[in-house]
Amino acid sequence: MDIAKKKIWQQASGDTDRNYSDLCIKWDVILNGPGKPCKWPECVPFLRADNRSSRKITDLRRFAEEMTDGDLVVLRLGTSLVPAVGQVVGPYEWHDGFGDIDGWDLQHVRRVRWLWTNSETPKVFSTYDLKQGDTTQRLSEGPVMKWLSSLHIAESAHQRPLATLPDALDSDAISVPEISEFLFDHGVASASITNLVNEIGELSRIAKWYQRAGMPSEHETVAYLVVPLLRALGWTPQRMAVEWNRVDLALFERLPRGDQTLRVVVEAKKMDNSCLTAKSQALAYADGKANCHRLIVTDGLRYGVFVRNDQEEFHLYAYMNLTRLRRHCGVYDCRGAEDALLAMAPEWKLP
Repeated sequence: MDIAKKKIWQQASGDTDRNYSDLCIKWDVILNGPGKPCKWPECVPFLRADNRSSRKITDLRRFAEEMTDGDLVVLRLGTSLVPAVGQVVGPYEWHDGFGDIDGWDLQHVRRVRWLWTNSETPKVFSTYDLKQGDTTQRLSEGPVMKWLSSLHIAESAHQRPLATLPDALDSDAISVPEISEFLFDHGVASASITNLVNEIGELSRIAKWYQRAGMPSEHETVAYLVVPLLRALGWTPQRMAVEWNRVDLALFERLPRGDQTLRVVVEAKKMDNSCLTAKSQALAYADGKANCHRLIVTDGLRYGVFVRNDQEEFHLYAYMNLTRLRRHCGVYDCRGAEDALLAMAPEWKLP
């Protein structure tokens, strides 16, 4: 690759606990946050009022103003991995379709045409070869630059059209009454729906209080947020087991409780931790239990529901954030709140 006279940037895309590099590659973007207040530079007073550091504000300024069309980007994951290299296309933009990346608000966006990708086997560097700390940083001399200059990029990679960005979150918003009608039309009991309507509002209030007052432990998350929601959906205590064989919460089709009657593994994380990356742990608990066809991962506020496909592999079926209910989750290209709640109900069957 010809890197002469090119500005080269290193852009973080999460870590081993919260990895969104695949989303960057899928949507041809790099992301920065927090982006919830509004676009740059109008967001600066809000960030200062929220006690965000001057270092973070400088980081966003690099991303929005100093990075320019044609610059090269090295995508960093964690402290040593590079899953992609690309070229910046066009100006900075703010896009609310990236307002919930596994709980992070990353609406500050730059389009990137990825020229080299290998998310399955990323390029590995020494920790000290890559810059740590800020999300957006300039790269200069060193092993990364030498590696870049040795890359062979096919001409077709420079002509590849960019992906169409996902819809904004609010464009697909859904109300609790609309969810109620959907659940009723799909056979959920009226009593469960009534309980659920009351519970969603209460759980949202509790979750927001935790965010203001201090995050709950994993045990509190299960006890005060996850179990009440599942109870409202119709799961009975007899069919719910907390910390069953190392599973945070196990849901059974019928009694007695056992491997043959296990239907759902629920893996909970502390609030504001990544919940989607808990899939691997939930998979380990479901291994060898052929009748377990659902995995639920959650931090008490966000829920990801994974179901088995025809190849017996679990895929993300639906994603829900109790504070931003949507019909469809564009960024993850899966179903939204109404299908997530239906798939968490006892009556649900594989489609």
